[in-house]
Amino acid sequence: MRATWKGTISFGLVSIPVELYAAISAQSLGFKLLHAQCNAPVNYQRYCSKCNNVIEWSEVTKGLKLTDGTYFIATPANIKKLRPGKTDAIEIVEFVDEFAIDPLYFNAHYYVLPSKLNDKAYFLFTEALQKKKKTAVGRFVLRDKEHICAIQPYKGGLLLTTLNYAYEVRQMPKLDELKPPKISAKELALAQELMKKLYKKSFDINEFKDTFAEKLKAQIVKKAKGIAIDRGAKKAIKKREGASSLIDALQESIEAGKKPKKKRTVKRVSTSKSKRSRS
Repeated sequence: MRATWKGTISFGLVSIPVELYAAISAQSLGFKLLHAQCNAPVNYQRYCSKCNNVIEWSEVTKGLKLTDGTYFIATPANIKKLRPGKTDAIEIVEFVDEFAIDPLYFNAHYYVLPSKLNDKAYFLFTEALQKKKKTAVGRFVLRDKEHICAIQPYKGGLLLTTLNYAYEVRQMPKLDELKPPKISAKELALAQELMKKLYKKSFDINEFKDTFAEKLKAQIVKKAKGIAIDRGAKKAIKKREGASSLIDALQESIEAGKKPKKKRTVKRVSTSKSKRSRS
């Protein structure tokens, strides 16, 4: 895996040489745009609105629109002259409690590895964060943008997460207008009981996968081979209205979790009795 960024973590007067590696690789089925009449792939073309013709990539440049309607042409030479001084360092500006940052601000994740595998400063920084249960907040430049980041201990190493700026986060519409209705003690007790039945002590992401995409891909392969497709029965969702039906829905959800266990238990008991009688 190729490093996304190389530099140092600046922690006071201590400099820790590190490398960042992208932690996420998004997966998708990869549908392509096709011409509906002949199913041929659609090619993208660059069309000039003034010259009224298609142009080549070599004729394309980037520009930033100014208030007077003209464009500043962002050639590499022009950008180099105007670009602020860039440092290859992640400057730690503060430390906060490990869960102090709202997850809404989390953006992209990167593994942080020491440039030298036995760098004592790296492991000292990691252990100090872990012992004090703190998150380091820093800033650094990546791909011509200054990022705010959170650095946390992760599996013996460090995980860096770039953060969204406050002005990049959309506000939830009508949040101030929410008026929670009165929740009865019975409703709350049933909801908590259902949560208890679905509770697990630890979360294992390996138990989850995109089954929808897998089934869709399998159906596509079957369709291409001319095999009949069975989409399966659609799960029925019982509609509820009012507080009483909400209680019924919770109660039925709890009972649904009990029934399979009772059936399996009875089956095992009857089997063991039959075996004893034969012997």
